[in-house]
Amino acid sequence: MTEEIVKSALSNVTYPGFTKDIVTFGFVKEITVSGSDVSVTVEITSSAPEVAQQITDEATAELKRAGAQNVAVNIAAPKMPRESSSHGKNIAPHVKNFIMVSSGKGGVGKSTSSVNLAIALAMQGKKVGLLDADIYGPNVPRMLGIESVKPEIEGNKVIPLKAYGIEVMSMGSLMEEGQSLIWRGAMVMKAIEQFLRDILWSELDCLVIDMPPGTGDAQLSLAQSVPVTLGITVTTPQTVSLDDSRRSLDMFKKLNIPIGGIVENMSGFIAPDTGVEYDIFGKGTTEPLAKEFGTKILAEIPIEPAVRVGGDEGKPITYFKPESETAKRYMKAAEDVWAQIVQINEEGGVDNEAIQPTTPPGVSACSTGAAPQQPSQSSDGESCGTGCGCH
Repeated sequence: MTEEIVKSALSNVTYPGFTKDIVTFGFVKEITVSGSDVSVTVEITSSAPEVAQQITDEATAELKRAGAQNVAVNIAAPKMPRESSSHGKNIAPHVKNFIMVSSGKGGVGKSTSSVNLAIALAMQGKKVGLLDADIYGPNVPRMLGIESVKPEIEGNKVIPLKAYGIEVMSMGSLMEEGQSLIWRGAMVMKAIEQFLRDILWSELDCLVIDMPPGTGDAQLSLAQSVPVTLGITVTTPQTVSLDDSRRSLDMFKKLNIPIGGIVENMSGFIAPDTGVEYDIFGKGTTEPLAKEFGTKILAEIPIEPAVRVGGDEGKPITYFKPESETAKRYMKAAEDVWAQIVQINEEGGVDNEAIQPTTPPGVSACSTGAAPQQPSQSSDGESCGTGCGCH
């Protein structure tokens, strides 16, 4: 037996839930060969005992098939994720933690960040779901290569799709390609609730939620439906984007959502031929904004052509090019996000009771959560004018 034979055998062991093997992932940390005896150390990102057992069984079988007589597979795994300690209304109690990914405006890379953060968390051993709540612009299915796949129905529930180790649901998976949705706020709010209540999500460690741009009905509805553990804002370095990002961060404060940090997207450009990074849109301009809200920059994500290619072709860069600078930064950001979630739960979690509607039965609440004193009813069936999205 040689180290090369051992690596070749272990390359047949696929990491559970993924299509890549443990050698490609870089999980094989140490190999010791003595004659026909082999000892390997595999450092995995999952805390689930069944994952460790499956890798042990498959690795042992492959090594013996390659000629090893005595095999020792040592698994190094992280601790089990801490249960959520959050309180308040939760219409999806089987989900332990909720991560709201928001932005002040569209086109800043919010969906790209949501996809790659979700995959990074899954690659680090968490059981992750990704909800594409961007009702009007659901791009997640294309970014994951599942744009032509329709979900199955079980009873009156929808089974989420699966891709790259995560569970996924999007309005884009439920309607015809190119179809427009012309919905008032009340319908958007109802859709958000149904995505949480009527989707057969597993017992998830966290659900990453890609929100529509802005600070409107969808954000309020989500925060009132589940206790959001953490909020992340995605921005670009330009001042016009930072102005809107400030509103997004202010929204987190008003909804009592802990701010997990800011992802500064399009932060520098990495030339694919030389690897040299150029500052073309500005870089690091988010730092003053982070200090203003007492938070941090989770990641400065550069412009890499592979990000665009991956998004268009359904091959997320974090999964397909883990050696890239972008993937490394998303992986580090995911580690930071999870560390914050653990700390939040250890300190008592979050509570959304303070932002629950207080309007009397039959009275619509406007998008700020306050009841209009004298709602005026329009005779022509148009909106009552309170911003509630009725009619």
